[in-house]
Amino acid sequence: MSDGRRLWLVLAGVLLVLAVITGPVGSYSPFKKGPQHGSFTRTSPANGERGREREREREQERLATPYVGPLVGLEAGGKRPANDFLKDVGKNVFDTVYHWKMIDFMYPSLQLRNNAIRTREFIPENNLPLGVDRFRDRLFITTPRWNPGVPATLSYLPLPAQDRSQPLMPYPDWSYHTSPRNPDCSKMMSVYRIQVDECDRLWVLDAGVTDTLTNLQQVCPPKIMAFDLQNDELLFTYVLPEEQVKEDSLHTNIVVDVRDGQCEDAFAYVADVWRNGITVFDMRKFKSWRTTNHLYNPNPLASDYNYQELNFQWSDGVFGMSLAPVHRSGDRMLLFHPMSSFMEFQVPASILRNETVWEGFGLAAKAFQPVGTRGRLGQSSTAGVGKNNVQFFTLVQQSGVGCWDLGKPYNRNNLGVVEKNAQKLTFPNDLKVDREPQQSLWVMSNKLPVFLYDKLDYTQTNFRVLMADARKAIENTVCDPRVPPSLTFDAAQLECELEL
Repeated sequence: MSDGRRLWLVLAGVLLVLAVITGPVGSYSPFKKGPQHGSFTRTSPANGERGREREREREQERLATPYVGPLVGLEAGGKRPANDFLKDVGKNVFDTVYHWKMIDFMYPSLQLRNNAIRTREFIPENNLPLGVDRFRDRLFITTPRWNPGVPATLSYLPLPAQDRSQPLMPYPDWSYHTSPRNPDCSKMMSVYRIQVDECDRLWVLDAGVTDTLTNLQQVCPPKIMAFDLQNDELLFTYVLPEEQVKEDSLHTNIVVDVRDGQCEDAFAYVADVWRNGITVFDMRKFKSWRTTNHLYNPNPLASDYNYQELNFQWSDGVFGMSLAPVHRSGDRMLLFHPMSSFMEFQVPASILRNETVWEGFGLAAKAFQPVGTRGRLGQSSTAGVGKNNVQFFTLVQQSGVGCWDLGKPYNRNNLGVVEKNAQKLTFPNDLKVDREPQQSLWVMSNKLPVFLYDKLDYTQTNFRVLMADARKAIENTVCDPRVPPSLTFDAAQLECELEL
């Protein structure tokens, strides 16, 4: 490499570090009032309780504005060395809770199961578990209708597991599931993902599509259903208006925004991965609107994937979504990323929740901002933020799960690895952080590319639900809020990215 190019790389690295420290120039923020987020104030005896209260307020502000990297912990000159995010394999923290070679269902009788197989209402090899979430002593699992022969699209299993390969039990029961042969669109057709909210409700995103792999059919309109987990009764069904559903739309992920226990003021954000949009549902008004932005689009350079012996291309747009803590102003950030991307982005939720903003064009464009990059092979499907203000995210090309402390700059020196394991975490597809007092991290690993483009070996374990303690997951990693951020510049890392 020439001296001129080496000098240019070093200069670029210095500018990159300065950009990380100072934050993006001209970035939009609903939280401009108050001190700069990079500031650090040491409480003196003269300040007393007022000073300690102010420091607590600043800490809350720091955690609620993740795109500005603070320097907390560096006032004494301490610096963490750069970690190698791509090569780090983390530690062995995930336990397998359930695993299957092939998915089966708990029918009322063996005769009914045999009849379903005979009529091809149930084709075991066509079933793949996709979404996962946990509520107390139950684990919920979705099985979308990728192919014919999926008898139920949302199920549950007991916790703790007694039989680790137990057949799925349709939720709430068989009567809530319809067949593509004779569809009843008031029931569930094809559920991709779900979320349990803080009000003990299960939100269900039904894409309404069938035969996704062979001949995509929008059999039923996409809809949101919500169940009361205290009694498993259906609370409501909301059908997305026809004008908010595009040709070839595929609604695959949902995040629910509830604040301060105001259960009736909930909002849901629904990602359309194929037509690059987020639909916002206002539960109180019982209406929705579609939002668009160029950052929802996939990155062509991140659309090439390799999994085992398979090479494939996915042009999947906005997919992963997670919510930062509520700021004292009452707003919060929605963190998001397209599936085919190495980047993390953000937008104030107030922008999405303001219906009038979306009646025009381009009014909210500047509110969407990049947070940072995960680098090469950094494609991620889903993410979630825990009570410890750490975001966990899947790494589908690295067979692992990563993490990021929202109070630190988003760069690879401050991105940690929970665990990488090609056997256990082979294509981690969905991820949830549950709402239990002692939070756990749940991951669905399902070999999706082999299911889509090849043939699964049903003599081997193909599907796993894994669990890790959220606190233990970040111990001894840069994701621990007690660990100071790294500002080490790696010129070789930058050179590698420039040559991609």
